[in-house]
Amino acid sequence: MNSPVKIPYTSFIKIDRNSEISIYMQITNQLINAIQRGFLAFGTKLPGTRALSLILGVHRNTVVSVYDELFAQGWVESLPNKGTFIIGKNQEKPSNSHGISRINLKNYPKTTGFSFKMSHILDNPFEHSSCEFVFDDGSPDIRLTQIDQQSRIYSSTLKRRGHKIGHYNQDGSEFFKKNLSQYLNSSRGLPISNDNVLITRSTEMSIYIVSEILLSAGDTVLVGSLSYFSVNMIFLKTGVQVVPIAIDHEGINVDEVRKICQKKKIRMLYLTPHHHYPTTVTLSAQRRLELLNLASEFGFIILEDDYDYDFHYDKSPILPLASADTNGMVIYIGSFGKSLAPGFRTGFIVAPENLMIEMRKYLGIIDRQGDILMEHVLGEMISEGEINRYLKKSLKIYRERRDHFADLLQESLGQLLTFQKPSGGLAIWTEWKININLMQLSRECAKNNLFIPKTLLYQNKDLTAMRLGFGNLNFEEMEKSVTIFSDTAKKIT
Repeated sequence: MNSPVKIPYTSFIKIDRNSEISIYMQITNQLINAIQRGFLAFGTKLPGTRALSLILGVHRNTVVSVYDELFAQGWVESLPNKGTFIIGKNQEKPSNSHGISRINLKNYPKTTGFSFKMSHILDNPFEHSSCEFVFDDGSPDIRLTQIDQQSRIYSSTLKRRGHKIGHYNQDGSEFFKKNLSQYLNSSRGLPISNDNVLITRSTEMSIYIVSEILLSAGDTVLVGSLSYFSVNMIFLKTGVQVVPIAIDHEGINVDEVRKICQKKKIRMLYLTPHHHYPTTVTLSAQRRLELLNLASEFGFIILEDDYDYDFHYDKSPILPLASADTNGMVIYIGSFGKSLAPGFRTGFIVAPENLMIEMRKYLGIIDRQGDILMEHVLGEMISEGEINRYLKKSLKIYRERRDHFADLLQESLGQLLTFQKPSGGLAIWTEWKININLMQLSRECAKNNLFIPKTLLYQNKDLTAMRLGFGNLNFEEMEKSVTIFSDTAKKIT
């Protein structure tokens, strides 16, 4: 066995006197770590308490406490007149304790000792930057959120006595589902009940659940020729074939959908009809009816993603396809509270009851606990009319921002790019009239404190376009951002 004097204890026991963890527990944990990794083998004799206290520069009573803790946890045994020894199963090849000085026992393994399946499909496409100004793909401005008011509702819900908030339930808050179903009925023409609603954490979670239940490897899913990248990633991970369909000024090309259906079996069509992502085009009323008829005729599912229904400015929003679906072919997903603070947002799925039963099984696996308290708060915001009052105030601000942003783009870059001012949403789709390298434009803008993520850039041999979000910028930030954007574009062309 190794002599306790020759083992370089100070090489793997490092004491942090500023740590909140007591010194004796720091030493204990590091000794256990050395035992677990085989650097202190079975049968190794530990130094006496006085000797180890001198080696480590601590009080002898500290080492006494260390040995007591090791004994209590079953790592050592004390033999009368012999000393303290490490106990445990014999190792086939005990580590050479003299080599401990070359190894930092605090390092966690950099790689696994086993192989596993890796996915390049799910590589994170999102980027972050320290630039002062950012063009995003259309996010609300959390500075407009009445956080104090929302927090008061949350706090009062926590403190309220005699009111049943809810219980541990993987189906979510019944109070919230009741109010949400009524809200969706009145605002979107969906004649639904609690049994038709599933509460999720996000749109992506909703689509993941739908994909797991309804899609199998080899299925064909139709999407817009330009579509939301995260959704495409989820579909591809399922093993389906994703087929792009052309988009024009009326939305997805229905004739092209029909031709494909006549040639092969289609399982699903994914749509963002209210404002197509990323182009912001609204699907025409005629094409909506045609798609519903095609779904019934050829038996494919329509997955309708209404990601920005709450943001409309010039006229009343067009009702979703799900409101006119009489054959149960449409699954409707969306988000609630998108204009609220991030912690107050949630996703939902609307579908016939028989599918809901299966979806709840999956939700019970990936999000069994949910957030009953937060859902109850959101339910109260609906029942008290608070959500409508907030949306009315914020829409006025976002409409002004849309108009101002469009004016700035037209004044600064009207000769270089073209766009249509959208009727809703928080982003403008722009197409360039000139040849310009968008990645180069993004890099040069970043040097001047304007960050443009690569997920906003759409460039191929036929198209050079960008989706530019304005919702997160006030007037001053817009003006500075567009100035940097315009000056940089003109410089590199």
